[in-house]
Amino acid sequence: MKKIIQTSLIILFVFGNCFAQQEKGIIGYNNWLRAWTEFKPSQPNYGEPNQILSGNISKDTKLLKRNVYLLLGDVFVTNGATLTIEAGTIILGDFKSKGSLTISKGSKIIAKGSQTDPIVFTSSRSNQKEGDWGGLFILGEAPTNAFGNVSSLDYGLEPSSTESIAYGGGDLESDSGILNYVRIEFAGKRTKNYGYYNGLTLAGVGNKTIVKNIMVSYCAGNSFNILGGTVILEKLVSFRSSRNDYDFNYGAQSQLMNSLAVRSPYVSSPDGSRCISLKSYNNIEEADTTKSGTFVNAENLTLVNITDDLRSDVKMGLVHEALYVGPDVSFTINKSVISGFYPAVVLSEAIKMNNESLEKIQFTRTFFNNCKGNIYRRNYANNDDLESWYGSRAFDNLYSRGSDAETFIDAKSSKNPDFRLKLNRIIASNNFLDDNDD
Repeated sequence: MKKIIQTSLIILFVFGNCFAQQEKGIIGYNNWLRAWTEFKPSQPNYGEPNQILSGNISKDTKLLKRNVYLLLGDVFVTNGATLTIEAGTIILGDFKSKGSLTISKGSKIIAKGSQTDPIVFTSSRSNQKEGDWGGLFILGEAPTNAFGNVSSLDYGLEPSSTESIAYGGGDLESDSGILNYVRIEFAGKRTKNYGYYNGLTLAGVGNKTIVKNIMVSYCAGNSFNILGGTVILEKLVSFRSSRNDYDFNYGAQSQLMNSLAVRSPYVSSPDGSRCISLKSYNNIEEADTTKSGTFVNAENLTLVNITDDLRSDVKMGLVHEALYVGPDVSFTINKSVISGFYPAVVLSEAIKMNNESLEKIQFTRTFFNNCKGNIYRRNYANNDDLESWYGSRAFDNLYSRGSDAETFIDAKSSKNPDFRLKLNRIIASNNFLDDNDD
């Protein structure tokens, strides 16, 4: 009987540790990155395209796995049409014409890949690089905080009608379709007058739209760009983006859950790049302040900067903040991991440091690992009060120093990395790190 009790206790202890490993950062009983993601996207050879997509798609159309498609120039799904993409289909963005795909307001995309057969948008070039082609735009009818009910994309797209680039409205539950098990690679072309395209832009997209299991890799612009709307985002991956991994603006009311951003200190933009950027507007004159500012509720995120020598990269000025929070933004992040940044978070200097402002910006049960500085206010040398506020036991945040090998189950694997947190080898405490330790 005694042996049975001892065995039961051991089993409970093991299971208890398994559940503890799943508490913070991306979660799952299994590594949900396995099979459908690709961390070396230049290696697969998809062959030559045998079908061309161009101009307007104005009636229901289905793309088939047996074909390889080429996006030639700016392609628009219009007139309330639905574009259905079969699992395993390959779509190449043309390099010369900087191909892009826009799902116009009122139309839909049904891109349902599978874990073993994802849908892939990638570059048409044999020598693929970030910024080879445009990207994917989905435009919905959910609200933004811009003046009036409708805005237009400003990326230099060339539609046959301005209605094809309009977004926004009053429908919180706007349904633009399904994106599931989709990869977007080497997107983010640069334009002379409009800056960079993004991997996936969701503009005025409503919460009936399904956006889940999406990987954007090697994007020259933002990986995920959310302009207004009420979209729910789950199991997203941004890998080695040159700009922001997740960029929220114009009154977005979003949830971001169980998602990953992997940055490199050697891949960035000279004017700033972060895991998450949160703004309510670029210029306050653009926004209708009677409408809601941006609100993002984030849970179980893993934001990690992968480097072999963080201390050296910090001294060389290659490491920056993981998150930026602008004025008039509400943000909550819970049960997440922020690892390898300097500092972890920067708040705009325009945010007043009072209870009202700080109650709108919540960091709870979050694990700050290997960050030289945790939560700072831009252009302020002394952030002790801010650090003390978020370091109080009421927020239940943890602070530690640990290598990637100690922190994650297997961050080094180039084929099947596993960025779930490995707690059993970390000594975590509520004490701040010594930022003077060089």
